[in-house]
Amino acid sequence: MEPRHAHFDGVHCKLDLEQPTPHVVVMRISGSDTGEFGSAPMDALEAWLVASRSVELFIDARDVRGASIEVSGEWALWLGRHHPQLRRVTMLTKSRFIQVTAEFVRRFSDLEGTMRICTEAEVFDRALADALAWR
Repeated sequence: MEPRHAHFDGVHCKLDLEQPTPHVVVMRISGSDTGEFGSAPMDALEAWLVASRSVELFIDARDVRGASIEVSGEWALWLGRHHPQLRRVTMLTKSRFIQVTAEFVRRFSDLEGTMRICTEAEVFDRALADALAWR
């Protein structure tokens, strides 16, 4: 499988998707996610998941300043619908606000045993490196 990439660049937010291996998807978000991309990032991820049986999703939100309640709710619904295809979700947060938002998403999407929220970049980076090394 060739690595996949998708980039979304808006006024308030930047979002990059990458699938370097069939079993790992990485999402990097920066800025304030106000929903300016609509469902485009979710649609891209959904298309990638169709071709993969099970993936680990890594969400790097260390550079996120904010996310609207609507956007958080949409992601929670999307993650809940795709729970069977998500072996694990690991999310890195830097601010307390984004950490609380991530905890809401985890509870609302019923990912309590599947989603891990990290507050230290080293922990996130190590988990990603381990997933990429797994064959």
